[in-house]
Amino acid sequence: MGLVVSRPDGYHTKMLNTIIHGEPTANPPLLIAHGLYGSARNWGVIARRLSDERQVVAVDMRNHAYSQWTDHHSYPELADDLAEVIEHHGGHADVVGHSMGGKAAMALALRHGQLLRKLVVADIAPVSYSHSQLPFIAAMRAVDLSSVTRRSDAEQQLADQGVEKALQSFFTQSLDIKGKNWLLNLDVLAAEMPKIMGFPQFQEAWDGPVLFLSGGASDYVLPEYRDTIRALFPIARFAKIPGAGHWLHAEKPREFEAAVRAFLNA
Repeated sequence: MGLVVSRPDGYHTKMLNTIIHGEPTANPPLLIAHGLYGSARNWGVIARRLSDERQVVAVDMRNHAYSQWTDHHSYPELADDLAEVIEHHGGHADVVGHSMGGKAAMALALRHGQLLRKLVVADIAPVSYSHSQLPFIAAMRAVDLSSVTRRSDAEQQLADQGVEKALQSFFTQSLDIKGKNWLLNLDVLAAEMPKIMGFPQFQEAWDGPVLFLSGGASDYVLPEYRDTIRALFPIARFAKIPGAGHWLHAEKPREFEAAVRAFLNA
């Protein structure tokens, strides 16, 4: 794990905090960028499995978990964060990004294309989405942390607000029970939500290999987005995991791992 610096408002690192699985091999390292409200720890099982062939570096994105908290959360900035990690690990990598992390990974390819060999974009497109994630921030803010002594206490409070079971467990992975705080910069994530749901304009494309891997039951990567995708990623390929929704890596981990492994090794 990367260097962690203790501060009164949480734990932060100058470079993105990382969890490293496996040792360097002849293959490029694999960088994993999680989605909104996630963390490197969420990807532990898949990262460990994929580390049998290459070193895997899972990051905590800025304003999440143990990475730095800032007042800004734009995709160019997130892309530059990822570029710094790749440069620290040799200057060349494959990248997997899910949702918000997928948008950051696309921005990385479009800003720092020389650092990437292959890119897997998990269930997201380079478009603006109309739905908002703000209700989940409101739900987390509404949890009375002073009364929480175990994770299930917070999950019950989220359930009482109508948050579905799978998301209760997901959100509480970013809860510091002992410290009585969320390991998420909720204020900045709320303020920057329009940027998170959108995607910036890029003038030039990246012509490297990209796999857009989506859930068969998800509506995040629609057929009408393909022209926009191919304008930025001309040789993009598309695949779906049957029966999986937006959280395809958690719902179908074996299938997700197999698809990523096959693409990286092709």
